[in-house]
Amino acid sequence: MNNEYKLTKFVQAAGWAAKMGPGDLKQTICGLTPSDERILVGFDTSEDASVYQINEEQAIVQTLDFITPVVDDPYIYGQIAAANALSDVFAMGADVKTAMNIVGFDKKNISKEALGLILHGGNEKIKECGGVLLGGHTIESPEMYYGLSVTGMIHPNKIIRNNTPKIGHVLVLTKPLGMGILSTAIKRDLLPLNIIKDCAKIMASLNYLPSKIMRKYDVSSCTDITGFGLLGHALECTNDLVTFSISCSDVPIVFEAIEQASNDVIPGGTKRNIKYVEDKITYMSNLSNHCKSLLCDAQTSGGLLIAMKEDDAIEYIKEIEEFSFGYASIIGNVIPRGITPIIVH
Repeated sequence: MNNEYKLTKFVQAAGWAAKMGPGDLKQTICGLTPSDERILVGFDTSEDASVYQINEEQAIVQTLDFITPVVDDPYIYGQIAAANALSDVFAMGADVKTAMNIVGFDKKNISKEALGLILHGGNEKIKECGGVLLGGHTIESPEMYYGLSVTGMIHPNKIIRNNTPKIGHVLVLTKPLGMGILSTAIKRDLLPLNIIKDCAKIMASLNYLPSKIMRKYDVSSCTDITGFGLLGHALECTNDLVTFSISCSDVPIVFEAIEQASNDVIPGGTKRNIKYVEDKITYMSNLSNHCKSLLCDAQTSGGLLIAMKEDDAIEYIKEIEEFSFGYASIIGNVIPRGITPIIVH
């Protein structure tokens, strides 16, 4: 792992910790809702990507994501940023076809050599899931950022929405939490190299194969966990008929993130998430403050949160064990609507 470039030292916030809070974001886009009968999924329901129907057999899935550095190694940062952007297509149950680079280049602090490594790392992830890089756009910027505009394809009848979970289904999370807190710890030089490598490996792993395998089962909803944290994205998955009951002790968390959270290494994005969900969640009285921080932690390239039958979930977790680093777990249930959209116990 090449840390000589010190990418994280030249940005205010690492990765999704820099994301605008969900409350502010909703206010800014509330008047932009489009009207077109070919739009199968727009941005009015907080979905992972938009879907536009081409014909009876085909629809295109479109998304865009970019992040500031979460690690100092440019090649690995490129991999993580690309995996993060591609994930929204996988969460919809679609396949990636093409991608274009989005780059803000901090030429004052970052070399052209490092930029080349970033783009190479991203392209490797695009190719890994069968996609093709078609170009991109680069501007000079005070801070480095990199990501992708991604186009995927799906059958119009096979779209997996995020807000259609069925009562009686269980909730599966395919990657551990803690990446926002640990990215902040990396930026502050608080982690040993072996832990940084482990975090980078998890963040750089694609949700491609977990998504492909998921489609074999009866899945009622799916989303990926990124900047709004587990509880923020889970909130987007609920509706007027259901509540998510989540067991904090069953949620997979990287151990070192618990230690860092206990020492108040909490990124700004995570703090905004905690504030946003505080009146929408019922927390049982025995929960620790760092548990709340971890459940709201702003993830970069997080896992899939899937609602599916319990028997299917058990088999699914076995099938993806290699791709989830052994972290995939059943973390809760979909139950009839209670007082709040989410209960954490």
